[in-house]
Amino acid sequence: MRRRTFLSRASVGLGAVLVGCRAPLVVVPSRQPSPAPVPPNFLFATGIENSYPRLPDGSRHDQLEQGGHYDRWRDDFELARSLGIGAIRYGPAWYRVHTAPGRFDWSAADDQMEWLRRSGLVVIADLCHFGVPDWIDGFRDPALRAHLAEYAREFARRYAWVEHFTPINEIFVAANFSSMLGWWNECATGVASFARAIGNASMAHELAVEAIMSEQPRAVIVQAESFERFTPADDSAAAHGEARFWNEARFAALDLTLGHMPAQAIRELLVDGGMSTADFAFLREPRVVGRRWIGIDYYVTSEQLVDGNGRKRTATSRVGLAGLALEYHDRYRVPLMVSETSRVASHGVEWLDAQWNEAVALSASAPLMGFSWFPLGDVVDWRHALRERRGDVDPIGLYDRERRPHATAAAYRELIAAARRGAGRTTARRAAAI
Repeated sequence: MRRRTFLSRASVGLGAVLVGCRAPLVVVPSRQPSPAPVPPNFLFATGIENSYPRLPDGSRHDQLEQGGHYDRWRDDFELARSLGIGAIRYGPAWYRVHTAPGRFDWSAADDQMEWLRRSGLVVIADLCHFGVPDWIDGFRDPALRAHLAEYAREFARRYAWVEHFTPINEIFVAANFSSMLGWWNECATGVASFARAIGNASMAHELAVEAIMSEQPRAVIVQAESFERFTPADDSAAAHGEARFWNEARFAALDLTLGHMPAQAIRELLVDGGMSTADFAFLREPRVVGRRWIGIDYYVTSEQLVDGNGRKRTATSRVGLAGLALEYHDRYRVPLMVSETSRVASHGVEWLDAQWNEAVALSASAPLMGFSWFPLGDVVDWRHALRERRGDVDPIGLYDRERRPHATAAAYRELIAAARRGAGRTTARRAAAI
């Protein structure tokens, strides 16, 4: 297959985009989960959606603003706590805090972080979520490395009680949408630009990890990535070639940040994109050994069929969260956490029930540290991959934009309570009927 064209044929990371999918799916059943209770330190979580990519016209999609969080953050945190969760994925918009090199405005974060500190919730600090400050040229800018490390160090110093960090959310998706497809931030296109962005963001991630650890040696790094799987749509050699390459490419960011050498074709793309021998050597060095988790971001569209021409569509038969996560665990051998999963409200309870049972099955074969329904509230324009401003609400949260609960909120609350009681294969569907 022509390596120079494989990325131009279809977008990757659609599991984080097509959030409102209503198509019926054939799900391969998971193994029956154990009735054992979850361990005391297991983190049930949710999160506040805080994407803030810059668009081609210079404006931004700021989901904290569009979801009303800036005005109703106390309500949001109280709703999250009322679920019985123990953790929340949360972070201020980097572009609002880091106003210039060496300059910070914490006014949009201090009150919120103090509330969370007093609440006792574990905060998984989300530092960079699909956007950068205006004075950084996106994810391919070499300056990203120093500036993200500076921000991470200042954040960890200011909020010294925080012990869990996601330095960059979904590196592969951020680089692809920003520097391959031209939708966000640097709005660049092409394989060389993509490779430059993913290599540069991986370096920035690890420099941020070092900066965090210099301030908080007990920190746990929770690297949330979109879990993907690609299957040939037919028996043609072209379809098999496309699927094989995509299945190598999906590991690129995790390979780089976790000290693995990517597949040969991916390495060549990264070198063509500007990665140096020194960069590879730095990334191969072990760091934060024993204090790293991989966050599983899994959606309806995480598993895709690939045609010979590179076009992708959602697979109607899936190996499921547990089977897919084991592919990643077998490669990296570090603990896992389900950091994102959700589905449109009309299918939310059914999806929650299925994914929790997948998580319980996964825990029989790999260390699983937590489970999250993400996000807490409905989002805006994610069905358009945040490329356009239409104001379309995607009802994938536990609560709607008026903070009224979807049925999934009651189901998740009961699931958490039942799991902590040791009820095993729990009762999301039953809870929705209470």
